[in-house]
Amino acid sequence: MRKHARTRSSNPGSAGHVVAVDIGGSNLRVALADTKGRILGKFADSTTRKSSPKTLVKQIQNGVSQLLGQAGVPRTSLLSIAVGAPGVTNRDAGVVFATSYLKGWKDVPLADLLESALHVPAAVENDVKLAAIGEHWIGAARGIPDFVFLAIGTGIAAGIFVDGRLIHGPEWVAGEVGYLIVPGTPEESSRRGTPGSLEKMIGGKGIRQTLLQSCDRASALALGGLTATEIFDLAVTGDCRAQTLLERAARILAYAIHNISCVLNSSLFVLGGGVGTNKPLLAATQRILEPYTQPSCPKLVISSLGQDAQLIGAVRIALDRARIESR
Repeated sequence: MRKHARTRSSNPGSAGHVVAVDIGGSNLRVALADTKGRILGKFADSTTRKSSPKTLVKQIQNGVSQLLGQAGVPRTSLLSIAVGAPGVTNRDAGVVFATSYLKGWKDVPLADLLESALHVPAAVENDVKLAAIGEHWIGAARGIPDFVFLAIGTGIAAGIFVDGRLIHGPEWVAGEVGYLIVPGTPEESSRRGTPGSLEKMIGGKGIRQTLLQSCDRASALALGGLTATEIFDLAVTGDCRAQTLLERAARILAYAIHNISCVLNSSLFVLGGGVGTNKPLLAATQRILEPYTQPSCPKLVISSLGQDAQLIGAVRIALDRARIESR
């Protein structure tokens, strides 16, 4: 079992602060919060596929130092840190098994690295699961024991709450719904580290590729810079190709949501991520789901926390981590 660094305060309910971190494929975000969960400041830096664990830890250290300085807070008030990683993560051990966004990351003991660097307890969790924690704490799923947070961006994943508890699974891959096979998705199996069937069709990259494959060379050059959300917004203006893509993506997403709901009986699906929060996609998906009322029909809403869902979830588990260490 991993040895935990001790916090420098024995009473996290008094004056103290925690750090929340969201590691993305292109951006690193760090936030400082007090023990009531209020975010006092934010720091951002860039990441690349070649960003090593050592490099990122140094960036996090730099962000923490800047935030403490800006808030006029002494380092001794720091109680804990929590980090969201874009990949399969063992929360108990604080290890990131792998991530397709950061090259060379395999079995990274990120919690240990952070504890050695910052000398406070550290927690590490999958970023989408963190977003689900944030939504359950103070967001669109507040007070709802059974719901699914579905993040749709470049990739697709879910954070699943059952009876008020976040589900991880014995291999820490619960919620990897990007690998679902539903009507309209490829049936061949995916290799490790490559997009799953659902992700290939309704992930942001997959939508763009599908559009470009349907175009002639001139149109491809003209439309090549559009994001998935811009394509869906274009559908609203009457563009036939964009409308076809929106309809197909919404139908595949509706099938996935219906199937997940049949298994879990989740009363609510919270949609997040750059693609998932697109209003035309939400409206089209809701319309397609309307006839599928049996055995139940879940409610669909857009994340109320937006891009901050991961950071707010990280604040929550950082506070929990500090309380564990103070016992």
